[in-house]
Amino acid sequence: MIKVHDIHLSFKKPVLRGVSLEVPHECIYAVIGPGAAGKSVLLKTIAGLLTPDTGQVWIDGEEVTFHDELKLAELRKKIGYLFQNYALFDKSVGDNIAFPLRRLFGNIGEDEIKERVAERLMRMSLPGFEDRNPNSLSGGQKKRIGVARATIMRAPYILYDEPTAGLDPVTSQRICNLIRDEAREQRSTVIVVSSDIQRLLSIADRVGMMLHGQLIFDGTVDEAFASANPYVHQFIRGETEGPL
Repeated sequence: MIKVHDIHLSFKKPVLRGVSLEVPHECIYAVIGPGAAGKSVLLKTIAGLLTPDTGQVWIDGEEVTFHDELKLAELRKKIGYLFQNYALFDKSVGDNIAFPLRRLFGNIGEDEIKERVAERLMRMSLPGFEDRNPNSLSGGQKKRIGVARATIMRAPYILYDEPTAGLDPVTSQRICNLIRDEAREQRSTVIVVSSDIQRLLSIADRVGMMLHGQLIFDGTVDEAFASANPYVHQFIRGETEGPL
C-alpha cells in the first residue's frame, strides 16, 4: 500500500496543499486534474524525488518521507518510474532499459541483465531493438521503452507520468492496455498521472482528482462518473461549461 498523509510542498508558492490518499495493494490508481494541479509533483514526492515541506509518505507500512540517500536507494528498488518526457539517454535501447538494474542492483550479472532486457522488449512487441538508438524511434516506441525500463526491476510499485502524452488514439490505447496487463501480470500497485481521461479510466480501479494542489475527489471510477462534485463532473466529461 502507498499512503500519503497531509503533504504540503511549495516552490515559492504552494504546489501541494494538504494532500492525503491511500492506494490499495494491486490497485491501478488514476490521478487526474487540470494543468498545474500538482499531479506530477505528487508523483515525484511519492517516489522520493522531491521532499515535502511537511507530511508523510508511507510505502509498505514504512515511513519514507525524509530518508537519507542510502535509504532512498533502497526505496527506489521498490518503485519503477516512467517520466513524462521519456528521459531516455543517448545510449542504446538496451542500456536505457537496463539502467535501473545496473544502478540499483550490483549483484545482477550482465547475462541476466541481457536476458531481462530481451524479455522486456519481447513483452513490448519490440524484439531485437537492443542496439537501436532512441532518437530513431517513434513516440509510441519511446513510451514502450519507458514502460520496459519502469518494469524491468519487477518492482511492486510503478508510477507513470503522462504515459500517453503526444500519442495518437490507437497508440495511446495500446499503451494503456500495456500498463494494465503489466500491472496484473506482475501484481504491482500502480499510480498513473494522465490527461487522457477516458483511456486512463478504462483501466483504472480508483481515481483521484487534484485541483489547485488539493485532492478534491477519491473513489472508484463508477463513483467518479456519478460524482455530484461540479469540478469532477465537468472534468471527466470534458464539458466547456462549468466551474473550471
